[in-house]
Amino acid sequence: MARSRDRKPSILHLGIDSLRADHMSCYGYPRLTTPHMDRFARGGTLFERTYSPHVPTTSGYGSMFTGRDAFGTQVVALRHKGPMRPEAPTLAEILRNAGYTTTSVGFHGNPASRGFDNYLSFPGWGSWNEGRSPKAENLNKVAIPELERLAKQDQPFYLFLRHMDPHAPYLPPEPYERIHYHGNECDPANRSMEPVMAFKPFRDFFASWMPPGIADKDYVIAQYDGAVAYMDAAIQTVFTAVASLGILDDTIVVINSDHGETLYDHDCYFDHHGIYDVTLHVPLIIRYPEKVPAGRRVAGYNQHKDLAPTLLELAEIAPQGLTFEGRSLMPMVRGEVASYESEFYITECTWMRKHGWRTPEWKLIVALEPDFHFKPPVELYNLVEDPGEAVNLVEREPEVVALLRGRMEAWIARREQETGLPNPMLTQGDWHGKAGVGAFTSSEQAYETLHIGDPKQAARLQAESRKE
Repeated sequence: MARSRDRKPSILHLGIDSLRADHMSCYGYPRLTTPHMDRFARGGTLFERTYSPHVPTTSGYGSMFTGRDAFGTQVVALRHKGPMRPEAPTLAEILRNAGYTTTSVGFHGNPASRGFDNYLSFPGWGSWNEGRSPKAENLNKVAIPELERLAKQDQPFYLFLRHMDPHAPYLPPEPYERIHYHGNECDPANRSMEPVMAFKPFRDFFASWMPPGIADKDYVIAQYDGAVAYMDAAIQTVFTAVASLGILDDTIVVINSDHGETLYDHDCYFDHHGIYDVTLHVPLIIRYPEKVPAGRRVAGYNQHKDLAPTLLELAEIAPQGLTFEGRSLMPMVRGEVASYESEFYITECTWMRKHGWRTPEWKLIVALEPDFHFKPPVELYNLVEDPGEAVNLVEREPEVVALLRGRMEAWIARREQETGLPNPMLTQGDWHGKAGVGAFTSSEQAYETLHIGDPKQAARLQAESRKE
């Protein structure tokens, strides 16, 4: 069923929670985790350097859906207090005003999810006692009937699917559990999981979904990769449905993620905190044959704030009176611009409160209060010589620290002046969810205060902002 020339294209947006770009085979991962998305990417354009500078979920989607940076949204915390600024309309609101029907599957009650016509839910958590967790199939059972309903309507649609694979708990159904692992995950001679299960704030959560007696970190990483592969297969079912409905080539299809994931990295075990590149670097693939070339890979830097302007340009929608901090990526796709800003402000405010400055060569991380990992207050990494961010060069390179701190502070001051708004990193109050505690005064206090116990508590944590 071809789209009439006077009708805007529909948009199918797959937001895959906690998906690291570097664990997708189309981004160079040696394990074949994403064969279906790899093939899909060959029909569109893949962006190699897309970053989520404000992690995790609420701030990531806040920027993605509004085309604004953290100053424009005033959102940097998962547990953001109150609604997102009404002066920053969401993509769903903009598209609805342009005549679109909008539906969100799996993302509701969050400040960043504002503006959809319809909200649908699916079971997206699990535990060891409940068994293997078919999260992506649960999503499909809800999403595909909604896709069929929307495709029959006269007006274009914006359908957003928030995939909860590979977000923890990593419990992919068989056979994905062992497609990337062979061995004894409970081998007592393997002690790699000892520091993980000794980390008091998260160990109860880990014990609720990891195998009893788990000893091998590589098994848990293989579960993450298995969840990615399982989700990839389930997404192919969505692609098949879109093609069968005859709307594939007339629909803008986007694949991206709100943030990455720390696995065994930086002692931030199996979560998505820490503003290291494993958390900041995310995938972005766009397919729309009418305007987006097939088989192209774009090397320039871009951020979440650039997605909304890109989709609006592709859909030929120019909302009156709206400005964005982000810019459409189409000039980069067409080769008119090599890259957007290659150095930028980065933030996290969920399990630790830190900000920093990233350039192509350097990463500066500055703690705004002590953290529960007992990390140093300032970290500096040479991303060219040390892409894994393993060697802190603060003591060796004080001039670089001063230079980067100066650039960061100058940018913050400029954005405060431009917006007339404060740096949201300084106005979060009880960002950690512990009322009346205020800023932590020591790492010991943070370690003893913060805790997550089970998947149900994790789900409540994701939804806490609904109560504000």
